[in-house]
Order: sequence, then C-alpha cells, then structure tokens
Amino acid sequence: MRRMQLVSVSVFAIAASVGTLLTSGCASTATKPPSAGGTTTATSAADGPAATKTPAAGGTVYLADYTDNDGPKSTVILTGAIGDFGEAVSVHPNGTVDPDHSSELSLALRDGSFRVSIADLDKKFVSAMRHFPSNASTCSGTVTVAAAAPIVAGSGTGSYRGISGNFNLTIKLAEVDAKANCSASSALLRESIVTAGSGTISFR
Repeated sequence: MRRMQLVSVSVFAIAASVGTLLTSGCASTATKPPSAGGTTTATSAADGPAATKTPAAGGTVYLADYTDNDGPKSTVILTGAIGDFGEAVSVHPNGTVDPDHSSELSLALRDGSFRVSIADLDKKFVSAMRHFPSNASTCSGTVTVAAAAPIVAGSGTGSYRGISGNFNLTIKLAEVDAKANCSASSALLRESIVTAGSGTISFR
C-alpha cells in the first residue's frame, strides 16, 4: 500500500459470479418459504443466476481483508449478518483497476458483489507512510490507521442488491525492507497488510 500511494483496496468494478445454491436434495428457490422478515423476490433474467433471492434483514457485518503485497487484489471474508468470502480489488469509480488504492474496494463474493469507499482510509494511510520505516536500524515498521468506509450506493449485485451501510475499518501494515539505503522506496522483503472492522448494513 505504501508504494501504491495508498490503500484503497482496488475495489469493485468486478462482476461477481454466483455459485449454484441448490443441491438435488433441496427445494428450489422458487418454492422455498421466505425467511422471517423477508419475501422471496425475483428479478429479471438479465440479472443472472443470482437474481432470485430472499433479502437479508441486515445487521452487523465483520470484514477481514488480507494480502502480502502491494497489488490491487486481496482476499476478503465477511461474517455476521453476511457470511461470504471472495476477492477484493481496488478500483476507480468507473470500475477500472486502481493500483494506488485511492478510491474504492470492490468485493467480489460468492453470492454477489458490492463496493466500499476507501478514499479517506487511503489518505490517512498515505500520510502515515511518510514516516516509514519507523525503525531505520532494522528497516522495518508497522503502520496502523482507521477511517469510515461507506458502502457505495447502488453498487450491490446478486444477493447484495440494494445494500447500504457503513464500515469502520482499520488498516495495519507490518513490513521489512532491504537495509541498503533504507527508506520508503527500499526493496520490499516481506509485508503483511490486514484491513478489518465492522459495520451495520441494511437492504432497501
């Protein structure tokens, strides 16, 4: 992230593919009774295989995203009101990959996708990285920053169509660089970047 001038995990111009949820022993979505508080909603065929779903009631969601490099892709896991996982990609608002992590994080999950704005988180991260590495003798350091990361309006697809809400995320970086001419531009030897936090989501 620091070389990315960063983090805004390149987010979300990615079309998420949804796996088949039915097995031979289960009832089809069309005949399955709606869960409490929700009704089964069918959308147009253009929405693809994940178009028919039972809207979630919303609630608290925990997000954990991790990577060992400065690239635009990472692994993400959501638990709580959403139990899903997949790939996160740092993207520009137009959906193109953003190697600088400066705008949005697109979460391409098993059951759909949505985006989170990480612009403020990235600004804080970039500012904190100006003082890296914090230990010049070992050319290593840790950087931690936190900021609000709202869900991008209208970005939900599949089971996450109509999702809204806001996450509070913390980025924690641990990194060791080459000691020769130790600076923020030194060769990266090993790195861990974890972005985690929670938020409250709902569906309209």
